[in-house]
Amino acid sequence: MAANSASADVIVTDESLDSNPLLQDFDFPPFDAVDAKHVRPGVRALLTKLESDLDELERTVEPAWPKLVEPLEKIVDRLTVVWGMINHLKAVKDTAELRTAIEEVQPEKVKFELRLGQSKPIYNAFKVIRESSDWESLSEAQKRIVDAQIKEAILNGVALEDDKREEFNKIEQELEKLSQKFGENVLDATKKFEKLVTDKNELGGLPATALGLAAQTAVSKGHENATAEDGPWMITLDAPSFMGVMQHSHNRALREEIYRAYMTRASNGDLDNTVNIDQILKLRSEKAKLLGYNNYAEVSMAKKMATVEKAEQLIEKLRSVSWNAAVQDMEDLKSFSKAQGASEANDLTHWDISFWSERLRESKYDINEEELRPYFSLPKVMDSLFNLAKTLFAIDVEPADGLAPVWNSDVKFYRVKDSSGNPIAYFYFDPYSRPAEKRGGAWMDEVISRSRVLSRNGTSARLPVAHMVCNQTPPVGNKPSLMTFREVETVFHEFGHALQHMLTKQDEGLVAGIRGVEWDAVELPSQFMENWCYHRDTLMGLAKHYETGDSLPEDVFQKLLAARTFRAGSMSLRQLRYATIDLELHTKYVPGGQESVYDVDRRVAERTQVLPPFSDDRFLCGFSHIFGGGYAAGYYSYKWAEVLSADAFSAFEDAGLDDIKAVKETGNKFRETILALGGGKDPLEVFVAFRGREPSPDALLRHNGLLAATG
Repeated sequence: MAANSASADVIVTDESLDSNPLLQDFDFPPFDAVDAKHVRPGVRALLTKLESDLDELERTVEPAWPKLVEPLEKIVDRLTVVWGMINHLKAVKDTAELRTAIEEVQPEKVKFELRLGQSKPIYNAFKVIRESSDWESLSEAQKRIVDAQIKEAILNGVALEDDKREEFNKIEQELEKLSQKFGENVLDATKKFEKLVTDKNELGGLPATALGLAAQTAVSKGHENATAEDGPWMITLDAPSFMGVMQHSHNRALREEIYRAYMTRASNGDLDNTVNIDQILKLRSEKAKLLGYNNYAEVSMAKKMATVEKAEQLIEKLRSVSWNAAVQDMEDLKSFSKAQGASEANDLTHWDISFWSERLRESKYDINEEELRPYFSLPKVMDSLFNLAKTLFAIDVEPADGLAPVWNSDVKFYRVKDSSGNPIAYFYFDPYSRPAEKRGGAWMDEVISRSRVLSRNGTSARLPVAHMVCNQTPPVGNKPSLMTFREVETVFHEFGHALQHMLTKQDEGLVAGIRGVEWDAVELPSQFMENWCYHRDTLMGLAKHYETGDSLPEDVFQKLLAARTFRAGSMSLRQLRYATIDLELHTKYVPGGQESVYDVDRRVAERTQVLPPFSDDRFLCGFSHIFGGGYAAGYYSYKWAEVLSADAFSAFEDAGLDDIKAVKETGNKFRETILALGGGKDPLEVFVAFRGREPSPDALLRHNGLLAATG
């Protein structure tokens, strides 16, 4: 145990290390027991133990699997699991104490990772394996590990001279700190904005769910008598509240106020991310130069399927077929709002788009998102999602609440079994928005990865564990969580990620599940699963009225299907704007030069946005994907993987979506390739193994109703 090898000086609390939950041997992490006070002593004791393990590995290393990869995997895994627990708690149960504790030990953790990543004995041992006569006898997964480790070491600065390596390490430490600070500023700025409304007339148009949520938020902020009917109501920048106002409020001044607040989050005062952005970009550029690359995008692409050029080509191809459709979308909104007598019809701007888009959609397809909510209750949606997984992949998902500790009473825990009834994986699901402590958005991550070396019983591989986190509308009163259709798609999306992690058949832990999968391929299973939301049997199975049990009317299903391509050009351009600004900032932008990041954003918007950004637009200050997450020079991955996922789904369309036998056969093939092979095989080869050919963007353009535009 790490506790035994820790020296006395790492103990900074009275609590003995023996009882520190971070250092226990566990099947499932003790999320309920970990507190901020455990972080400093726990992480320091762990790092002390891992330092000595690394010393031992460097001393005894041989270019052979048991003497190199297995001990290395144990070190990497232990740090991944423990730091993963802490990081996860910060994302879902943030406190000032936890932040401070993480801030203090993060430099020590980064220092260890750099030492590990720059270990010459390990790097040299991998190079010997690569050049030895045994190379051909390695499995494909093992070869991928060796190649990835060599590439990773070079990108970690292993080949740099001492002074340059020191500079590189300083940059890495600073980048870690800055990206942490960036995310904290976004969360704090989101949390800081509160608007209390006492006059119900100001909230005209807001549906009952939005009023209920606003009253519930007011109660949580000390207005204990707040009701949906009589208020007061609290509006926040948390997604369910923000979207409710933007899509439904008749009060244009309120829409403008909330939109401006959202788009300028973390852009002023002590939460201003502008300096952090410039500093991050400057340091990333310096890091790239140290490693011998022209820019940071090239560093990022070194571990992806695409190249900068290929990513730019795809973005431009999709942009050119989306532009005219997006221009038409805008014309349609102007004409419609004018026909409705809207005073702003000739002057539609950013805080009008969502509102009038919703009205046009309701008019065109007779679909009201809010009226659909009663048909999408969370329990029913999850049941149907699990039934679909059973049909496609021959697995059973069953509740296992109580088996593993959780961080909040709303968190559900599930066991996944194969067709023989054997457990093969587990996952947590944390569905609801908790703006006071939980960051926005939706994500999936690994908790524990499948591994032969880290087997719990010495015979079968350790089983993978995942978590899925969403931020949907919580239950209000005695109603279950009633979801929008977009929230349904989001749950399907995150479950797709979880499936790739859980259904892996790789026993080599370093490439099992989502580990080792190229970043621009990792969205394939998630986006693939979203397609099933438009599959008749799947949707009709999950869309049951939570009170009456009635199915979604057939005509409504047909309208949902027709509405799928509504404003597809605009939606596509929005993602392409993000992808373009990301690449632009990481290739051509010069920090401290003549252009500011906002100048670059405005320039990019000219080609990717029909409506120019408003003058104070500071969306970059909240762009956590690239400044606080892992998508730097990688946001294009969403579109890259969308091509793959749409093409993969078209294999089911080709086989016949109503032919259950063909669907099961194709599902099994998808499971045995895309979901089973993890990072152990090149993603393009994995795709070809499933599809029988290389990917084509035609299916994506067809699904989005944009195919005709390419002719």
